[in-house]
Amino acid sequence: MKPLVSILIPAYNAEAWISDTLRSAIAQTWEPKEIIVVDDGSTDRTLAIARQFESDQLRVVTHKNQGASATRNKAYSLCKGDYVNFLDADDLMAPDKIARQMEALGQSPNKRTLLSGSWGKFMHRYYRTKFTPSALWCDLSPVEWLIRKMQLNLYMQTASWLVSREIAEAAGPWDTRLLGDDDGEYFCRVLLASDGVRFVPEAKVYYRTSGSSSLSYIGSSDKKKVAQWCSMELHIRYIRSLEDSPRVRQACVTYLQNWLVFFYPDRPDLVKQAEEVAASLGGKLHPPALSWKYSWIEALFGRQQARRAQVLLPRVKWSLIRRWDKTLFRIESRKFGESLLRI
Repeated sequence: MKPLVSILIPAYNAEAWISDTLRSAIAQTWEPKEIIVVDDGSTDRTLAIARQFESDQLRVVTHKNQGASATRNKAYSLCKGDYVNFLDADDLMAPDKIARQMEALGQSPNKRTLLSGSWGKFMHRYYRTKFTPSALWCDLSPVEWLIRKMQLNLYMQTASWLVSREIAEAAGPWDTRLLGDDDGEYFCRVLLASDGVRFVPEAKVYYRTSGSSSLSYIGSSDKKKVAQWCSMELHIRYIRSLEDSPRVRQACVTYLQNWLVFFYPDRPDLVKQAEEVAASLGGKLHPPALSWKYSWIEALFGRQQARRAQVLLPRVKWSLIRRWDKTLFRIESRKFGESLLRI
């Protein structure tokens, strides 16, 4: 019999998007499949909308609000699949995404092979999604994948992965302590449990970007800064458990330097910890320089005001771009109708 694939969808206040996401999951050409939606105590109509899609293949449950990681753990505890695909409640998959990845495994699949695929960003107009390859878009060993991620500041979108149950069991549950980068930390452990990544370029995911409302957005949140630092420490521990070589230590130092900007100068305690870790790796961190867009603010009003502008101005810009994209989506939807509603 063909392996069962479980599509697991955590949902919180996603009434605007959940219908499209569920249609995307239902449209997957791979059979057999099951779809499990766990509503994380939404205060809008997410649960009611999701229940309209219930069937023999699609199950909807709810629990009190506990956060994304706990909700994914709940969904996983209910699934029976031989393979698992986590799908956020505002993202989309091409109809043959899972089928392409399963076909790439061949007739005698290695259950320790981890599958990834192409992904691109959109706001409202998913049909304008651009798929831009990165250094992670190829077959890689776990250590090489992590080196490229940490040194080049790259990542793979959550839904792009297809994980065997054997790997998922070995990796363990999502870490409920992490308010941000929970997916980055989780898939680090998934990588550690795998024999390597097989990249399937035809397996496409459409990632809806939401700017400052995204769970991964750090901004000025102290809780998210602490969670990010926790995830970073774990990343470094994980990769060094695979290989503790000069190239790995250099990648870790670069990783620390890339993310230092989120802690400096507001959290000197985290900056100090990062400097100590870098020193233990044989490296040294430098105060992050502001880009030219904010350096003049620092010169006139000080670092603190420049840092605030660095947090606020992108949010304003993002909001304007998002509104414009939504307006264009409405105009194009009226003009082209149903043709825009198919991936």
